[in-house]
Amino acid sequence: MPFVAVNPTTGETIATYPAHTREQVNLALATAHAAFLEWRTTSFEERAVLMVRAAELLEGELPVVAQLLTSEMGKTFAAAKGEVAKCAMTMRYYAEHAESLLADELIATSASRSGIRYEPIGAVLAIMPWNFPLWQAVRFAAPSLMAGNVGILKHAPNVPGTAAFLEDLFRRSGFPTGVFTNLYAELDVVADIIADERVAAVTLTGSERAGRSVAELAGRHLKKSVMELGGSDAFIVASSADLDHTIPLAVTARVQNNGQSCIASKRFLVVRDRADEFIARFTDAMAAVAVGDPMEPATVVGPLVSSTQRDLLDAQVRDAVAKGAVVHAGGAPVDGPGFFYPPTVLSHVPPASRAGCEELFGPVAVVQVVDDLDEAIAVANSTPWGLGGSIWATDPAEIEHALSGIEAGMVFANAVVASTPELPFGGIKNSGYGRELSAVGIREFTNVKSFFVA
Repeated sequence: MPFVAVNPTTGETIATYPAHTREQVNLALATAHAAFLEWRTTSFEERAVLMVRAAELLEGELPVVAQLLTSEMGKTFAAAKGEVAKCAMTMRYYAEHAESLLADELIATSASRSGIRYEPIGAVLAIMPWNFPLWQAVRFAAPSLMAGNVGILKHAPNVPGTAAFLEDLFRRSGFPTGVFTNLYAELDVVADIIADERVAAVTLTGSERAGRSVAELAGRHLKKSVMELGGSDAFIVASSADLDHTIPLAVTARVQNNGQSCIASKRFLVVRDRADEFIARFTDAMAAVAVGDPMEPATVVGPLVSSTQRDLLDAQVRDAVAKGAVVHAGGAPVDGPGFFYPPTVLSHVPPASRAGCEELFGPVAVVQVVDDLDEAIAVANSTPWGLGGSIWATDPAEIEHALSGIEAGMVFANAVVASTPELPFGGIKNSGYGRELSAVGIREFTNVKSFFVA
């Protein structure tokens, strides 16, 4: 089947790309393996020169690349420009820091010299999602390539243009053929790629279902894997919260990327003594969010990625309402062309409803009133996911209690959960395992080799 890009704003097909045949995939794997044998011998300095060149090209072409992201998945042009800039920044970060992050670590033993070194392992297959089509791929590629590995990208089928652009970007930057390869691979071919002995590891960002399937395949073939899966992040509003600061960021936390983010806050847990004010102000703020053409500067929320995603979100909301949920804002798809769904606020959502137990991938917020911070933390931890979470408070004791108590890979205080190259990114429980970014992330796909010199 071909890979088709559809503009979510209009519903029109942009471009179609043919899937690679098994023969083409086999040739690409052979080329990648041969490239690795040479690339692993290059110095950090050589790799850094090329990575900086890629960042410079990306910065120079920023508006054009941002428009590509907007046209393929519907994020606002402003958000797309921010994504492109963040990719260039991360490329520069690893170009500058990879050598120190992977430097030998000396450890005192009975040897004259002993310790740990981090060495590349080979070709890393990256199965990436559509919601941050450039960032997710660069988040894997920049550290992997700087570590001396080569990358093979199997991108989401609805962002084929972004995948092609990224392969071309690394080519134009001077990276040797095979160091970064884009494959339009169908699902049955992906299984063969994971099994191939020329592939050393696999990383996936996507749904829990996809993660289970890929992790099972990787485990069967004893391949290292990193899984960054779904989340239902809690946004806890404590008694000491400054609502003037909190309310605007609560909106951002829910509607960023049109609400289609694994780390977007989805459950707003508000202590009872602040609940009435929070719900009233949050509802007004969500209802005021501008929805429309993502290329327009005033637009804050563009379309969802597809009609399928819009219809899924609508079904989740309708199920909750049928079971007793209260709609404070939004609650129904926007009429007209494109795949639009308005910012929506629900309360009294039954735990057994779909909105109460499934991840909501769109601008729908579930507000739940709790008695105190202890109950908020307990509710935050009650889901099978554990990606991120946030605490909104001015009392240091409340902040520390939440930082320690929330079971997640990332917890932010008085700030929207986000990714940054300096800190590890990833979750626990059904949100996956392993980490991206930081020193931890670049070491995930290395051979942690002990050495001992008697």
